[in-house]
Amino acid sequence: MDLSALVFSDKSPWPDVEIVTANELYATAMLSNIGACNSEMSAISLYVYNSMITKRYFYDIAECFHRISVVEMHHLNIFGELCIMLGADPRLWSWQNGRMKYWTPACNRYPTNISALIANSLNGELEAIRKYQQQCLWINDFRIKAILNRIIADELCHVQIFRLILAELNDDPFELPYEYRVCEEDRKKPCDPPKPC
Repeated sequence: MDLSALVFSDKSPWPDVEIVTANELYATAMLSNIGACNSEMSAISLYVYNSMITKRYFYDIAECFHRISVVEMHHLNIFGELCIMLGADPRLWSWQNGRMKYWTPACNRYPTNISALIANSLNGELEAIRKYQQQCLWINDFRIKAILNRIIADELCHVQIFRLILAELNDDPFELPYEYRVCEEDRKKPCDPPKPC
């Protein structure tokens, strides 16, 4: 894979990180973008993990995950800045069921097959795009919309990269080494460290 040919971030300029006026509903949406399960924090944590576990066997794929995670960190920072401007504390949390809920790594799925690992990442990008598109439909702040659309442009770059990787893998049957696998019962206990199966 020629990493130099891949585009990890859209080339269009970034709009200024500004808002028209503070708005509690918009703040809640931006908090969701940084600290819900479908969020930039979930993408970052998953991509850092994926980069670490694929580095030994698939260096180019690991490097793609690393570079994409850097772009996602930029998105996280922008959403955090918007939260502050909109009047919210940008902790890694979101408003759910009438209360604030902290982000957790249990939000992520951790497939062990390399093709499933890439497909899971692709699906996460597509879900993020849908979420930001939905926000663009009801948010009336043109400055926030411009930022959301610019972030969507980056996520579309990531979609293309993951599709390219999947095409190159062509359903490679590679399984991650035993030490990276987690028992299904341990997935239900996110606070406990995983035990070998």
